[in-house]
Amino acid sequence: MRRAGMPTWLAGVIGAVVLIAAWWLLSVTAFSPPEGTSFTPVPSPFTVFETIARDGLAPYWTVFQVTIGEAMIGYAWGNVIALLLASTVLLLPRLEVVVTQIAVVSYCLPVVAVGGIAIVVLGGAKRAGDPSATAIFLAALAVFFTTVVGALLGFKAADKASLDVVRVYGGSRWTQLRKVRLIAAAPAILNALQIAVPSAFLGAILGEYMGAIDRGVGITLIKLQGDLDSPRVWAVFLLSAIVALIGYAALGLVARLVTPWVSGRSAA
Repeated sequence: MRRAGMPTWLAGVIGAVVLIAAWWLLSVTAFSPPEGTSFTPVPSPFTVFETIARDGLAPYWTVFQVTIGEAMIGYAWGNVIALLLASTVLLLPRLEVVVTQIAVVSYCLPVVAVGGIAIVVLGGAKRAGDPSATAIFLAALAVFFTTVVGALLGFKAADKASLDVVRVYGGSRWTQLRKVRLIAAAPAILNALQIAVPSAFLGAILGEYMGAIDRGVGITLIKLQGDLDSPRVWAVFLLSAIVALIGYAALGLVARLVTPWVSGRSAA
């Protein structure tokens, strides 16, 4: 008998409503403006939505397109390097400890220290409106660990009997990688790539906080915070969450199309 569960979209809607309700409750209680003033660090969601509607999306898009570009470039570089390193472990198993240690170290590095070094070595944007090299680097660094671990776990999920068949017929480790391990690892790799989407966007924003850039989400937040423009600060926060959610959902859709056998639906 098939068990009916709550649709994913309904769960998402309920979660969004609960978050907005909690946000509104905090804004009118714990963070209500003092008497005689109108400033509050946590404006109500209605004020933030009104600010976005009044400003329009065009001013925000000019800011977000730079950060999205940095995140996409860093996402590509970080994941390509991570997948290549994970693949070398299959061809040379003794390298697994080294690759794992590199991934762990990259995850444990303090972002502030790494960003400070990167801004000195790599610099920021070369011209006005260009992406920041430091933001790209931190975006790549943010996705490296997740993809390495996901790929290694996926490669180890390959069926041993299938690997033995390839070996018996004279196949090399490279043939095993192409014919068996990549297919078995696809769900884990795609899940890692999906998780890496918001991580890359966050890494790009943190890279912009290091400076040497004139346009982007990070530098815009710094300017708005300095002006005590809390409605627009929260508007940028909200739009950042939406952008990350769209990227995460898009990769999730790709994963469902590429690996339909792990869609999570019950067969009976």
